[in-house]
Amino acid sequence: MQIAPLYTHEFFMKEALKEAQKAYEKDEIPIGAVVVANNKIIARAHNLTQTLNDVTAHAEMQAITSAANYIGGKYLLECTLYVTLEPCIMCAGALAWSQISKLVYGATETKKGFSLIDYGILHPKTEVLKGILNEDCEKIIKDFFAKKRK
Repeated sequence: MQIAPLYTHEFFMKEALKEAQKAYEKDEIPIGAVVVANNKIIARAHNLTQTLNDVTAHAEMQAITSAANYIGGKYLLECTLYVTLEPCIMCAGALAWSQISKLVYGATETKKGFSLIDYGILHPKTEVLKGILNEDCEKIIKDFFAKKRK
């Protein structure tokens, strides 16, 4: 008898961390994201700003587009975005337009995170949960930049 995995915030954040690792291996800033609907991952993404030569190709933006394509519509109602780093203002604005139901992030972005400006950037009904696997999410970013400084 096969036992279904426990679908916890930690489970889905680990999936986002797998995406961050893909970015790391491509020499992209290692941020990963997954979009979940009904305990199913419907989109996976990671930063592609270097690969696509596009400053807007953040993990969140890639995930929003992929999830919208999967759903067949622009609104991500009843969906949760798991992302390893707090979204920037651009990504928070896109999340607001998508009307995503829940945002879960790992590490806090202390320089350009949307919460530095205003939580009101998000849609008023979007629930926010922060700090899930914070240490793991911080570590991959710190390791990446430490490697860059060598």
